[in-house]
Amino acid sequence: MTISAPILDSISFELSPSDNQRLANLCGHLDEHLRMMERGFGVEINNRGGKFQIIGEAATLTQVQDVIHQLYAETSQTVLAPEQVHLAIRQVGGEATLVTKEDKEIVIKTKRGLVKARGENQQAYLQRVMTHDINFGIGPAGTGKTYLAVACAVEALERDFARRIVLVRPAVEAGEKLGFLPGDLTQKVDPYLRPLYDALYEMLGFERVAKLIERNVIEVAPLAYMRGRTLNESFIILDEAQNTTTEQMKMFLTRLGYNSTAVITGDITQIDLPSAQKSGLRHAIEVLKEVEGIGFTFFQAKDVVRHSLVQKVILAYEKSERNAEK
Repeated sequence: MTISAPILDSISFELSPSDNQRLANLCGHLDEHLRMMERGFGVEINNRGGKFQIIGEAATLTQVQDVIHQLYAETSQTVLAPEQVHLAIRQVGGEATLVTKEDKEIVIKTKRGLVKARGENQQAYLQRVMTHDINFGIGPAGTGKTYLAVACAVEALERDFARRIVLVRPAVEAGEKLGFLPGDLTQKVDPYLRPLYDALYEMLGFERVAKLIERNVIEVAPLAYMRGRTLNESFIILDEAQNTTTEQMKMFLTRLGYNSTAVITGDITQIDLPSAQKSGLRHAIEVLKEVEGIGFTFFQAKDVVRHSLVQKVILAYEKSERNAEK
């Protein structure tokens, strides 16, 4: 049997307005962004200044051109990172749904720059956070559910919609025995809240975050210490909620006070509770799904915005778990 080689075609175009700094931003260090596109689409990309030529299968050429135009438009406002290029490749390639220009794009402004929704699920998630007082973001690691929650909290604080940010997480060890943790309460809980801190540092800067924590405008609290409190004018984030018990989840949700917003994030495939205990996040999905005023956003492997291998890892584990259940 003879296998015929694919028929190659080419397309040429020029980017405008001409801007060498934006062009360098688009191409990346040592053209790493262009090489990512070549690998992602299986094409060859040549450029001289703003003039581009793409060589590959005819059906793919316009997709690559769309990615380049899209990313060049973004260079007018931001410095491109490899993960943005990776996501753009997937979106235009049809693995995720791109937010169209006709949709009202939600942009969160922070001191350090703009945070935009990447794909349909993130857009819906941000929309729900802005219109519901209690929101659940459920899905695998790398889908942006925690990062976007922190961005919404920072914006609420900056615009005086909230007077403080409260970061909460159950202190459950992920299978390891960590032993005694030294320091005061905040220092003991800090290791568990590192992803939230990293997002805050990126959006507000290290010094400002430290000052806000010192003034108790940003509060760190282990879940067990929330009992008996009522949180007014606050933006509360419960991270790793899959490791709450049903009693803890009920307790947390009833802490919500006047003019406050709560966002609960978690991944029900990574529960670290003893096998006899039911996850409070799983239970909440069942009990609250019909309650008006509560928003649920379910992320999938296709929404992952980290390294492309992360998505493949998640899909492989999902397949293994499905086979084990048969």
